[in-house]
Amino acid sequence: MYNTIMLKNKILSFLLFLIVTFSASFIGAFATINYKEPWYSLLTKPSFNPPDWVFGPVWTMLYLLMTIAIWKVWQSNFRNINIVYIYFIHLFFNTMWSIVFFVFHNILLALFVLIILIGLISYLMMQYRKINLISFYLMIPYLAWCIFASVLNFSILIIN
Repeated sequence: MYNTIMLKNKILSFLLFLIVTFSASFIGAFATINYKEPWYSLLTKPSFNPPDWVFGPVWTMLYLLMTIAIWKVWQSNFRNINIVYIYFIHLFFNTMWSIVFFVFHNILLALFVLIILIGLISYLMMQYRKINLISFYLMIPYLAWCIFASVLNFSILIIN
């Protein structure tokens, strides 16, 4: 009986983190899809800009890794709600980048949002490392992608 309840709690908490995380993804995707064109196509982009089709699969995988990372931290014996709050704040900035960049077409402000996001990801990773090393490692691709995105964002800002 106890094991069944524990399993249900684990599944429920994973689903809740998954729903919250992918809600941020859907909001960002909605902003991107509805406000990207024709503005984005008219921008000059650097040679290392990935093709558009790359972003969907990459972000889907990153959101899944983020979900697993926070869930594993939550499932540890160290249930610190403050880490979850920081995670939610970080999701807010993750979503805001798409809105600032694609809806408001503000490349400079989007860069600042990315810098804040990278700081929040780094903070989460430092906390995760103390609690669950796997969660720390799961965040590395996300941090790397956001650093790449900031270089891309900066390059678009400079050449436009």
